[in-house]
Amino acid sequence: MAEHKHKSQAVINHARHTNHNEPEYKYVGTRPVRHDGLDKVTGRARFAADLNLPGQLFGVVVRSPYTHARILSIDTSKALIADGVQSVITGKDFPAVQSGDPHHDMCVNLMARDKVFYEGHAVAAVAAGTREQAYRAAKAVIVEYDPLPEVLTIDEALKADGTVLHSHMFTTGVKPRTSTSSRSTSSSSTPSSHLTLSLSKPSPPSTQPPAPSPSIKELLTSYEPSAVKASNVNAVYMFSDGDVDMGFRSSDVVVEREFTTKPVHQGYIEPHAVVADTGQDGRSTVWCSSQGHFNVRSQTAAMLGWETARIKVIPAEIGGGFGGKTTIYLEPLAVLLSLQSGRPVKMVMTRDEVFRATGPAPGAKIHIKLGADRQGHLVAGEAHMAYSTGAFGTYAGDFGARAIFESYRIPNFLSRALGVVLNTPRSAAYRAPSAPAAAFAMETVLDELAEMLEIDPIELRLRNAVVEGDKSTTGVPFARVGLVECLEAMRDHPHYNAPLEENCGRGVASGYWFNIGEASSVVINLNEEGTATVVTGSPDIGGSRVSMALMAAEELGIHPYRIKPVVGDTESVGFTEVTDGSRVTFATGMAVVKACQAIILQLRERAAIMLGVDVSDINWVDGHAVYTNPATPVADTVSLSLKEITQAARATGGPITTTGSLEAKGAGPGFAVHMCDVKVDKETGVVRVIRYTASQDAGKAIHPSYVEGQIQGGVAQGIGWALSEEYVYNSEGVMENPSFLDYRIPVASDLPMIDTVIVECPNPHHPYGVRGVGETNIVPPIAAVANAIYSAIGCRLRHLPMSPMRVLEAVNTSS
Repeated sequence: MAEHKHKSQAVINHARHTNHNEPEYKYVGTRPVRHDGLDKVTGRARFAADLNLPGQLFGVVVRSPYTHARILSIDTSKALIADGVQSVITGKDFPAVQSGDPHHDMCVNLMARDKVFYEGHAVAAVAAGTREQAYRAAKAVIVEYDPLPEVLTIDEALKADGTVLHSHMFTTGVKPRTSTSSRSTSSSSTPSSHLTLSLSKPSPPSTQPPAPSPSIKELLTSYEPSAVKASNVNAVYMFSDGDVDMGFRSSDVVVEREFTTKPVHQGYIEPHAVVADTGQDGRSTVWCSSQGHFNVRSQTAAMLGWETARIKVIPAEIGGGFGGKTTIYLEPLAVLLSLQSGRPVKMVMTRDEVFRATGPAPGAKIHIKLGADRQGHLVAGEAHMAYSTGAFGTYAGDFGARAIFESYRIPNFLSRALGVVLNTPRSAAYRAPSAPAAAFAMETVLDELAEMLEIDPIELRLRNAVVEGDKSTTGVPFARVGLVECLEAMRDHPHYNAPLEENCGRGVASGYWFNIGEASSVVINLNEEGTATVVTGSPDIGGSRVSMALMAAEELGIHPYRIKPVVGDTESVGFTEVTDGSRVTFATGMAVVKACQAIILQLRERAAIMLGVDVSDINWVDGHAVYTNPATPVADTVSLSLKEITQAARATGGPITTTGSLEAKGAGPGFAVHMCDVKVDKETGVVRVIRYTASQDAGKAIHPSYVEGQIQGGVAQGIGWALSEEYVYNSEGVMENPSFLDYRIPVASDLPMIDTVIVECPNPHHPYGVRGVGETNIVPPIAAVANAIYSAIGCRLRHLPMSPMRVLEAVNTSS
């Protein structure tokens, strides 16, 4: 363990091969002050809402007060003649969209056509000279609705005779592939439905209310996908292997439980904002708060029926996203309003609009069943899940079905998940989408198994943790992974055996996220004074500027502060996918390394010209082109610095620049293990987190301070999800807590200092061993808190949030 001077945190390095040390780096792994830090702390950084253009208008959206209704008519005549109004648009101003169009759901979510599907659904937008004029004009838009029955819960959505939201939605099922390899997808036998609690130890008390009729398992397993009948299930995802029935019959102990979670908000502080300026040539320039401006360009073009070349998107600084700013809500509206009015249009959501009309993480219902032998080896696992995706389908079910059993070797398993549409806003990504709910169920039941088998919770996980060569849920073998090392780091941490006071409890939980690669591009320009500009297409929402600078510095051999990292617009750098999936330091970092290697070749070639020697005799060493005469290597060594080469660039061929683009492969999955101490006030039900330690495999921490910050941020959000956060709807589907006063996220006084342990098990597919670290950290906290609460009060909570009311009920039930 190499301890550093940042609190009690540590970085633990694990070499890939025995007796081989990890490479030593000069800049990678250090902690320079971020390049954009001064602008951020002095307020000079420009966010989308900070931009004001001459002659700009202000746009406001007209939103539905109904949860589900047919639009009979929209009268904009009074709004058009209101003071200051320059443009009014409705769904009729957008290209017609058919149900089979791949962009159908996004189009209809952007602006309602014949129906509204949730309270807050956009039905029109106006642009006026001032924000006050725009709001008055919006109130003048008259919309006549015919209310329809709402579908507000998963139970209602799955009723055979219930209301169907979309007449064109037919369930698609992912058919498992037959395979004899462990943990690959295959056809499954009929799931077992009985509950077995072997061994003599009784099941602990629970606050779980009486099961609804039908139970969650009956509700979810009774649904059968249909290719010919419209339903509220957009997709079924299933993965399986082995013989599940046989596995449970051969298990010595079986635990079967049900869990529910609620939709939660990502909690980004900056609301969605955009400024669009569409010229007389029909081309538009867009400034916006987004996690992916190339994505904004392509999606906006698709909504308007334009070629992408008509739109230039300039990324503003972003005040938080966490997955919630990976899609569009305002941009096409602003572009169209600007086109019609001939003036720039600025639109900024209110906090109320952010809650009512953008995408939260989905809620879930989960049934899980685990079987193990007496030695604590998992034998069988079965999970049935339903994720509420809001008014339109998403991939939430897919991610949940993949994640729930992914951390452990289970020879016989079945995971099945439904994506269910409701009359609520369409769900969006939120750090490791769907995985936190899955881990809540899996890690809680694992703790029950550990208690029943009288095995230490970490030891039970170590006996079953996946390692290199084990098959993932989809059948692909894992390369080098660090789950075992994360578990060992927690087992050996002083926190694990620290004494607990009265009414306090300790819980542990593991978490997984698969991470992604995808397309990234970079441009590197060398300047006359020997500095470099690194232009990428990835918005910086997690410290990627300094990470890019550190990797470029390591390759070029110059100090990171001699590198200027820049986020370029859609016309300044090649196509780059959205900043999500923990992909940027991995994928865009690979593009930076690739471009640096290309530019080093140019530097060697220029040095060869300057020295009149063959380029093959020149090496690049620590920022210098080094020539050694093969005949007399000691006497005739010549070194040219990068600055000397760039100053002579005009005489040797002109500017030195290069590009790098790739479709990154080999994103290493991330694993984390968290440990949480809580104190429960048994008179009020209030739970306080009093100590928290988190370990996570980063592969290689390019900038350890940013890795620590990512972990701490995910923990804070996970604690909020566990204890206080939820979307609250009334019986008509109207959100009742659309503000940070009523939707309670943790603040600094709610949290302890969060200790982090960075584990480094290098990803073999990245030049510096990087794994993404932005998402795995939110997966374990819910289960870690739940297990800690059980340790404190002796009763398990399986329904979120674990609010004071629920905890108090648990205390009263168990006493």
